[in-house]
Amino acid sequence: MACAIVACVIILCAFLSCDSDSGSRSLRDIKNSGKLVVITRNAPTTYYEDRDGSMAGFEYEMVLSFARWLGVEPEFRVIHSISGILEAQAAGEGDLAAAGLTYTAGRSDRFLVGPVYQTVTELVIGRRGGARPKSVDSLSDVELRVVAGSSYEERLTVLKGEFPGLSWLSDDSLGTEQLLEMVWDRRLDCTITDDNIFDINRRYYPELVATMAINDPEQLVWFLHRSSGHLRKEVHKWFEEFTASGDLSQLIEKYYGFVELYDYVDTRKFRSRIKTKLPTYQAMFEKAAAENGLPWTLLAAQSYQESHWNPRAQSPTGVKGIMMLTLPAAEDLGVTNRLDPVQSIDGGALYLRQLMDRLPGSIEQPDRTWTALAAYNVGMGHLYDARKLARRLDKNPDLWQDLQEVLPLLAQKQYYKTLDHGYARGSEPVQFVTRIRNYEDILKRTVE
Repeated sequence: MACAIVACVIILCAFLSCDSDSGSRSLRDIKNSGKLVVITRNAPTTYYEDRDGSMAGFEYEMVLSFARWLGVEPEFRVIHSISGILEAQAAGEGDLAAAGLTYTAGRSDRFLVGPVYQTVTELVIGRRGGARPKSVDSLSDVELRVVAGSSYEERLTVLKGEFPGLSWLSDDSLGTEQLLEMVWDRRLDCTITDDNIFDINRRYYPELVATMAINDPEQLVWFLHRSSGHLRKEVHKWFEEFTASGDLSQLIEKYYGFVELYDYVDTRKFRSRIKTKLPTYQAMFEKAAAENGLPWTLLAAQSYQESHWNPRAQSPTGVKGIMMLTLPAAEDLGVTNRLDPVQSIDGGALYLRQLMDRLPGSIEQPDRTWTALAAYNVGMGHLYDARKLARRLDKNPDLWQDLQEVLPLLAQKQYYKTLDHGYARGSEPVQFVTRIRNYEDILKRTVE
């Protein structure tokens, strides 16, 4: 009788510690350990280390939020191939896989699926001056390589049933970003990637072009072990709140809000000037930024937006210099010669710092930086008007995502006539901030 009771206790404990007999960790295991083990990959759209050594990435920040919801710390395990990520997750080596993975029927048979957080389209990517196939038929005429085990390979396999001549190489050693670089470097004709990955990477490799889509929009999801039913319930509960609170839309704006403003000629010129013009001024940016607690890449990106790193730049409105200071601002900052790049950069850095310090303490980063930059462009008076209008329209004045929707309204009479500082071309600071964010992202990637 005693043996039978012991056996029952052992069976009950095993049931409680796992969602099934698979050996994957249960929700209780995760909470008791204080760790959420997440399998991911190292890429600009998922998980990466920033210049200052801190971790960043769209997937990283989502996982961080979910881990906090559970009351645990995330532990990331980086695997560089899609097939490796899926195999590791299937083997129960992680509690979930968060790596920009597309939902497919085959994967849904192997895993439990989390909520949809982004929709993407798979694109064939070629290069200006190189192969640019416009139909599935013409893919057989180019050297096409895709990531092994990816949704791209699954899609090509389906298309091969209709186009028997279709062929490609599957690469298990390189990621999507590396294949894109090969296309840009003329070492490969074409590859396939999701449109969000392309939008990010074409700014680093401006000659890349999307030639066609090979599918309808598909969904990005997290994958969990088949036995992790309780954990999946928590993921869905967290995601419902994460979405309703606006945190998801803020995260999308943070990582993708600046990539839509793409200009091939401008991007190519900027990358060239990073090599040819920036070295003359980089030490000046670094010194001024350090003295004012700013990233030097931000200051350099702002200066490029203002003057294209031309210390003798001048606008019809009278602003001058590499940081395009107005005369009153220069006088307040102690700048005696706006055409002196050292004085101009020091003055511009100090002015941006002052604007950041004048903003309400309720504005957190990175919204604080974007809002200060907008004030640099349009003036603090109009910025305060936009914050007032945001409250009137039931938007959050502390969020750049909301403020950039309100600022253009300052040019509409029905709004500006009710505000203290009147009319302003409010779309200009929005474009100003967007371009600086784009330039800084390219610059950080380049110097890294």
